[in-house]
Amino acid sequence: MKALDVICLGRAAVDLYGQQIGSTLEGMGSFAKYLGGSSANIAYGSSKLGLKSAMICRVGDEHMGRFVRNELASVGVDVSHVVTDKDRLTALVVLGIQNKDTFPLIFYRNDCADMAVDIKDFSAEFIASSKALLITGTHFSSDNTYKTSMKAIEYAKAGGTQVIVDIDYRPVLWGLTGLGDGESRFIASADVSKHIQTILPSCDVIVGTEEEIHIAGGSEDTVTSLKKIRKLSDAIIVLKLGPIGCTIISSDIPNSSGDFEVIKGNKVDILNVLGAGDAFMSGFLRGYLRNESLEKSANYANASGALVVSRHGCAPAIPGEQELFYYLDNAHNIPDPSQDKELNHLHRVSSRSIARSEIFGFAFDHRKQLYDLAINCGESPKRVVKLKNLFLNSIEETIKRSNIDENSVGVLIDDTYGEEALHSIAEKSWWIGRPVELPGSCPLEFEGGGSIGSKLQSWPLSHVVKCLMFYHINDPIELRLKQESKIIELNSACIQSGHQLLLEIILPGDLEEDESTIPQILNRLYGLGIKPDWWKLPALKDKSWEQVSDVILQNDALCEGVLLLGQSASMDAVKSSFEDASKHKICKGFTVGRTIFYEPAKQWMEKKISDQELIDLVSNNYIELIKSWKKYREE
Repeated sequence: MKALDVICLGRAAVDLYGQQIGSTLEGMGSFAKYLGGSSANIAYGSSKLGLKSAMICRVGDEHMGRFVRNELASVGVDVSHVVTDKDRLTALVVLGIQNKDTFPLIFYRNDCADMAVDIKDFSAEFIASSKALLITGTHFSSDNTYKTSMKAIEYAKAGGTQVIVDIDYRPVLWGLTGLGDGESRFIASADVSKHIQTILPSCDVIVGTEEEIHIAGGSEDTVTSLKKIRKLSDAIIVLKLGPIGCTIISSDIPNSSGDFEVIKGNKVDILNVLGAGDAFMSGFLRGYLRNESLEKSANYANASGALVVSRHGCAPAIPGEQELFYYLDNAHNIPDPSQDKELNHLHRVSSRSIARSEIFGFAFDHRKQLYDLAINCGESPKRVVKLKNLFLNSIEETIKRSNIDENSVGVLIDDTYGEEALHSIAEKSWWIGRPVELPGSCPLEFEGGGSIGSKLQSWPLSHVVKCLMFYHINDPIELRLKQESKIIELNSACIQSGHQLLLEIILPGDLEEDESTIPQILNRLYGLGIKPDWWKLPALKDKSWEQVSDVILQNDALCEGVLLLGQSASMDAVKSSFEDASKHKICKGFTVGRTIFYEPAKQWMEKKISDQELIDLVSNNYIELIKSWKKYREE
């Protein structure tokens, strides 16, 4: 039994995609940063589609190199053979989308890290641990990468590992164009053709567009090139035909392209074709390496490619498993995948980078309450800034004393008084939530006014957007509609920006409630198309938790879960609420604030205790809640 499905060897880079569609590259005003490089994209995509993939490459000892490594690891790619090259920088690609067919592109690859990959970066045993070795064309273009790739192929043949080559012909990377002409996809070259043909006899699968088949076969006639390839190799040949689909040839080459058995593609509205090939390859591998039929593998490939051409970016646009199968079942009703809400939701949730089974949240995003506390104690509100920094010290103390996984640590911090605190934890793996609501507003208003979408553009993508809404299903209709319109706006903004959303519901005190009130609210909001990643809910009884679980699972089985709020209750009351909540898997933990910090903060503001005493008292309270939650969860 092979431990891995596929090892990818080849380009690994960072793509800087211009965000203004329809502009020249020189006219771009901003860029989005994505994982790039054909082999890295395929490793990423095949892992998202359920394969056990690994990457062999080099990255620089710098920020971009860490980004490449982290992006691959975030979807489960084995990065044990992603080598840090201390002498070279990670490759960059700067590109834009001018129209459906025009995409100006510049490769920054002069002496880059991935082209320095070396024989000593992997072993025969590692190559033999995989069902397949995939290499993309650029890594045959230099003496060093050719030598390294051929050694990997040698190990593969000896170890019973299939060799798959994606021709991925980029003339600029073979030195056939000016440095700025990364857009060109085909220039005939007898030397390049001869060079590629040395590889073909070792291949089990060869994949390419018609132009790539032309360069491999040495002719601009597709059938002639295919027949040349067949003379050199018994490999399965996968010929990509763009929106038409593809054909797979495992035996003799037909005498005419009219005799190709075409596996039809999916018709979609095209944004751009960049990245389609890498998505196609990922989809094909998903079927082929699981011993599914070639036709089914081609269907996966065609659908994956179709989804990517309708979106911005390459690696992040590749679908996950659920998304792919949903699309295959419904493609006839989805002409533009970018506009399908369910498809986009599945894509969004499949892109979550860190799975969190539990969260111990310390909420100190309070603004008005701490402002009032400072004023009442005769102190400047600036003291609140220091207070929130000290709360971080309390968390660090808690981690040391309770030995909890840092991925389980959660914080809610505002940027009014907590901006300094937020910036100081940028490199932490904690769950970080940030409020957007104007404190106490009902109907809901966003703090700072203006466009909430514009505001989120400046937030780190790792920050969860938290919004508290005072809401009841029996609110006056005018109020309820105002509230709902704001949440719909926020939900859309989060989808657009890529941020997770936590929606906190607090019931107004003047309306009756029973065990069905919260479930009814959730049903109503789901009915409006709102699917937050997280819910933050008040203490509920066991029967209400059952209803809440049912509502969430029926409407969004991929919801991250519920976090329990404290509402300034006593320590005993909060711990008591854990007993019912912890019985239900949908509840992932808590985010509690004033119960943990208010009394110590008041004493500190009154200068009755020192900084260290504050840290210790807050940490003690935080630990007490963590222990209580764990106790009930384990029972």
